Amino acid sequence: MDLNTFKNEIGAASPAPIYLFCPGKAPRAKNATFEPFLAERAIEQFIDAAVDPGNRDFAFTAYHADETSPGTIVGEAQTLPFLAERRVILVRNAERFNSESGAGALLDYVQNPCDSTVLLLFGARMDKRTKFYKACVKSGAVVECPALTERQTIQWVREEAKERGKSIDGPAAQELVRRAGVHLSDANNALGILVDFVGEAAERITEANVVAACADVAEEEIWALTDAIASSDSGDAVRALRRLTDLGKHPDEIIGTINWLLKSAYAVAIANGEPSISRFVAQKVAPLAQKLGVRKLIAAFALCTDTQFKMRSTGADTGLGLDLLVIKLAAPRSRPA
Repeated sequence: MDLNTFKNEIGAASPAPIYLFCPGKAPRAKNATFEPFLAERAIEQFIDAAVDPGNRDFAFTAYHADETSPGTIVGEAQTLPFLAERRVILVRNAERFNSESGAGALLDYVQNPCDSTVLLLFGARMDKRTKFYKACVKSGAVVECPALTERQTIQWVREEAKERGKSIDGPAAQELVRRAGVHLSDANNALGILVDFVGEAAERITEANVVAACADVAEEEIWALTDAIASSDSGDAVRALRRLTDLGKHPDEIIGTINWLLKSAYAVAIANGEPSISRFVAQKVAPLAQKLGVRKLIAAFALCTDTQFKMRSTGADTGLGLDLLVIKLAAPRSRPA
């Protein structure tokens, strides 16, 4: 089931003994993605409805799968609720149960769950081929929580602002998502900053408010990528690249950004005095210009062009192509003979 179906069923029917919250495919999407923020909110909504606040200490327990043995979770799940209709147990990091050794005694429990317990499993990476996943499907319900598209995230921001007593126009919502990215935790944090920034008196959030109050997360990651390449730290370079991808940046856009960084570094490398770019950008790319030098910068342009050509014409994996590109750019500078 999808997340909306799960939320609509809260309080309307007897809950399933097991719910597995995991990645899913959005319509027309090629790969499964995960939006943990929405899953967490839905879980909170379920717990609020299923557990009496006055009896929460007895009827609700939360665990992390990487910190708690499966046997402990099973023991809690098989314990009858005290002064409550049912016991609710939340287990985060459920991807640990993808292997039979990791699931342990919990695999047997999932195949024959207790009627008086609702087990909520939260897994960011679940393998549908495993016995554990198949047992969850058979005995309970799988709730797929795919990430939102950029358009859906913009709409979510507008609806969330309304919940907080503010209106945010289309351009302002677009700018917020451009700066914060499509991860809802980041967009939610940015919106919270905006609401505090405009204050209680203002009812409308404008694009100017967004520019004034919210940092551009993507821009910060671009400079992190620049610094990692300049310091020959391929690990940090790949991690910065992944964060840019997670922010919803298209591979062509990332290639274009890397090209712009290299051109800016080239402008610094060939300048006798003040380079023909902004002083801020010149300072940012100066270590990159110093590391590569004019000759290697020219070779780096060719490498970017070749990478983009292969990604577009040969069907090569874009993620792997970008990884190899930044690893090659971040390779340590050879020592002079």
